Amino acid sequence: MRRLECLDGVRGLLAVYVMLSHMAPFAALPAWLTQPLSHGGAAVDMFFILSGLVIPRSLQSFGWASRPFLVARATRIFPAYLLVLAVAVPVQLVPADFAALPWIGPESQARGIWSQGWPAHWGPELLAHLTMTHGLFPTGLLPDVWVSFLGAAWSLSTEWQFYVLVLLAGRWLRPDRRDLLPLLALGFLALAAAGAAWQAAAPPAWEFSRAFLPLKAHYFALGIASAALLQGQVRPYLPILGAVLGLIAAQGGLDKLLVPLAWTLCLGAERAQLGAAGAWLARFLRARPLLWCGAVSYPLYLVNEPIQKPLGFVLGRLANGDALVFGLFWVPLSIGLPLAAAALLHRHVEDPAMRWGHALARRLRPRPAPHLAEAGG
Repeated sequence: MRRLECLDGVRGLLAVYVMLSHMAPFAALPAWLTQPLSHGGAAVDMFFILSGLVIPRSLQSFGWASRPFLVARATRIFPAYLLVLAVAVPVQLVPADFAALPWIGPESQARGIWSQGWPAHWGPELLAHLTMTHGLFPTGLLPDVWVSFLGAAWSLSTEWQFYVLVLLAGRWLRPDRRDLLPLLALGFLALAAAGAAWQAAAPPAWEFSRAFLPLKAHYFALGIASAALLQGQVRPYLPILGAVLGLIAAQGGLDKLLVPLAWTLCLGAERAQLGAAGAWLARFLRARPLLWCGAVSYPLYLVNEPIQKPLGFVLGRLANGDALVFGLFWVPLSIGLPLAAAALLHRHVEDPAMRWGHALARRLRPRPAPHLAEAGG
């Protein structure tokens, strides 16, 4: 299966953007610089579109067999995640001391980035993190479980919900259907509509966080439609794009309309159908620095908060209320240290585990029946 290099570059760009969106609110930077970096949630939404594209392609490569697919996914996701979670749990005890950062106002986005205080229901919340189920709890049951211990992990729960549901739905619809991907995209659109209706009608105690798959299912639907597009099924893409834009607008997220539109632009660059501008974009997304960032994007996404929070705590005391002194150290260190840690995690944990997992998954892949093998020559 052909490697989608442009989209590897997109992955790297998104991971760096999320890291910068976690860095910028803590520095006394001008608004013209911090405002463009205030949409980290939108970057995560585009990650969901990427998964909607990549996961059906992965399932197809495994013949939609559950065991090899889940083994490959688990060995790709859990080793780096569990190691970072082991660091993030004690980091939870580090106070988010905004008194030492007096330039951060009460309405600053910074106050919603670092997790604050030891969770009241730490046992169930830790268990939910270990099992990636922390996106499944309504607000009235465990209010902050989706961001406790490791804030970035909320999206991993959403991803796992998608993995399981798309696998079950694909097997039920029959993987040999040519229209499987368009049908799956429509199914996830319907799930998103149901999620929006639930969130609008449910009492507050029964509302869910954004880690709940139905609240993000339309982004996965667009990714699935993109997978169909890359396989030559062109017609479903534009109607599904229109439906996704409609759902986003109906939920009041007008600023997020750029997410599916920017994705469509990147997809056009991958397909080399945008003329000279598309060729320039494709070259940019295939640039070595972006491809390297794409390779380390997953550990970079995980590790930036557990590094930045204690770093901010220490620098806040050393700066003694001086925003300039804090910023001079904070900006380079809050970028450089996560990048270095991500590179080490990728090289020594993520990549070896992923290669081992794929080798194991290949051994678990179902073999064709003898008569089918003979018929295939």
